[in-house]
Amino acid sequence: MSNTDRIATTRLGADGPEVGIQGLGCMGMSFAYGPTDAGEARATLERALELGVTLYDTADAYADGENEKFLAPFVAAHRDEITIATKFALAIDPDDNTKRFISNDPDYIRTCIDDSLRRLGVDVIDVYYMHRRDLNIPIEETVGVMAELVAAGKVKQLGLSEVTGSELRAAHAVHPIAAVQSEWSLFSRDIEAGVVPAVAEVGATLVAYSPLGRGFLTGAFASAEKDLGEDDFRRHQPRFNGANAETNGALLDPVREIARARGITPGQVALAWVQQQAQVHGLSVVPIPGTRRRTRVEENTSATRLVLGADELALLDPIAGQVSGGRYADMRFTSAGRE
Repeated sequence: MSNTDRIATTRLGADGPEVGIQGLGCMGMSFAYGPTDAGEARATLERALELGVTLYDTADAYADGENEKFLAPFVAAHRDEITIATKFALAIDPDDNTKRFISNDPDYIRTCIDDSLRRLGVDVIDVYYMHRRDLNIPIEETVGVMAELVAAGKVKQLGLSEVTGSELRAAHAVHPIAAVQSEWSLFSRDIEAGVVPAVAEVGATLVAYSPLGRGFLTGAFASAEKDLGEDDFRRHQPRFNGANAETNGALLDPVREIARARGITPGQVALAWVQQQAQVHGLSVVPIPGTRRRTRVEENTSATRLVLGADELALLDPIAGQVSGGRYADMRFTSAGRE
């Protein structure tokens, strides 16, 4: 493999590690998207690294820690080559294990970090995120506890997920924040109003999750309730079901048009758009599309070398404003409405 096959790099935050400009979301290898071929998933991790993907993203909430355990052998084999990111804050309801609640309780955080270290089989987490904001606890207090973990040598860099611009600024005043993880795609652009400028202001990296609209932007499925299995959590997301799915499917026409003209896939168009927002908004951007197949990670990383023209960007620009349905049925799990 030539060096030209490897993706470019960017720095994670002001003082963080150099990482590939595209990361890998690992949630689906154990959780949320139906059955997994474990052997192919492990081969995908290896192929991603060969292609220059070095940021691997998981969370303690993914299959109740099983995703962290799944990644442990890969992390052990490549510890000095990769950046491992995990998260805390989504706890399982003891009365119903299908439900989760948000907790930023200090003692809970201290328990979570030790559990994640054990499951991943590491001495230190490279990037530790607050997965979701507990509105009952000041964010300064939460980040103060996270800063203790840095001082204790358990964590290298801090991250926040689904926060507002003002929450980021308050957090960054307590301890530098290296990464902010938010949903950002052709279908989800609400963060551009407040979050993206704040990320650029504090010098953090925007880690874009679901840059492919959970697969919808690739055309992999048209209706979650009709095309996906009972154990696929996209069946519970409003924009992928019923009349919303039909409306949103029609919005893909410009994506398909550009893909046909260029001889690429709709997914590559969608990823190239996210990647290009780094130049548009003047900040470091690392999308973390999730996949469990080697062919898909090859396709995804190829998109980092695509540059969309002004006419193509103009075709894509109106899409987000026409999307029907929310990202989640329970919007407590997003920063929308708090800005």
